[in-house]
Amino acid sequence: MTTEPTADDATPTGLPAIRTESGEFDGTGSGVAWRGWLPDGTARSAIVLVHGVAEHSGRYTHVGQRLAAEGFAVYALDHIGHGKSAGGKANIGSMEGVADNVAAMLDIARRQHPDVPHFLLGHSMGSLIVLYLATRAPIDVAGIVVSAPPLDIPVGNPAQRLLAPVLSRLAPNLGVLKLDSSQISRDPAVVAAYDNDPLVYRGKLPARTGAEMLKASTTVKGRLSKLTAPLLVLHGTADMIAEPSSSDLIERGAGSKDLTVIRYEGLYHEVFNEPEQDKVLSDVVGWLEAHLTSQ
Repeated sequence: MTTEPTADDATPTGLPAIRTESGEFDGTGSGVAWRGWLPDGTARSAIVLVHGVAEHSGRYTHVGQRLAAEGFAVYALDHIGHGKSAGGKANIGSMEGVADNVAAMLDIARRQHPDVPHFLLGHSMGSLIVLYLATRAPIDVAGIVVSAPPLDIPVGNPAQRLLAPVLSRLAPNLGVLKLDSSQISRDPAVVAAYDNDPLVYRGKLPARTGAEMLKASTTVKGRLSKLTAPLLVLHGTADMIAEPSSSDLIERGAGSKDLTVIRYEGLYHEVFNEPEQDKVLSDVVGWLEAHLTSQ
């Protein structure tokens, strides 16, 4: 583990001082890299942030910095096959494995901050992983935040969906679908940074990852009633990557008695990277703070 700040993680002007950490643990599927953004004093909570497909934790530096400046310790891992972690490019291996790795990251956060509430925050595939983990077995967290959860996945016709498990088994690294970067944000600078980021995978997503996501979305939909933790759901109404109807499914089916869904009119897939990101982050901070005081 290191605690040296990097240029990318330098505290922005106007925010309280924060510090950074990074490390690696031996997770399911080999070495898992992680990074953290921490307040320069005692943290009042710890959050595990879970990124989406084909990207990496470093794309959430501004999110981690903002939350750390508010007193939250934030830890984010790179999934297997992503960022600085081991594995085939963008190949997560299995949903069980990546969920286990998120649980391991949560354990690290608990050891570092044992006497504070803990939260999970996921985006896109990261939301799916968080929901899979939270409905697989009871999980001790103060709350869950999901952004653009992909439960309604319209990709592929019925025949292609039937073939997905076969391709996943026989040709797991075969490219099957390329994400359209113009659909992640209305901010051209965000799209350009995404396209030119060497840690973002810009090829076609491998068959294994696609099949695991399809299977997990079906699994999660079937056990939404087990989702009982306090829950905040965020979705842009103009999301063309994760159907906004996915959040409707959660709103109707989740077992949580403490459920908030915020729909942002006209926003694209990455609500944390839209021009309105300050508003989105303020909504998240407000919800987290409310669930600190309720502990």
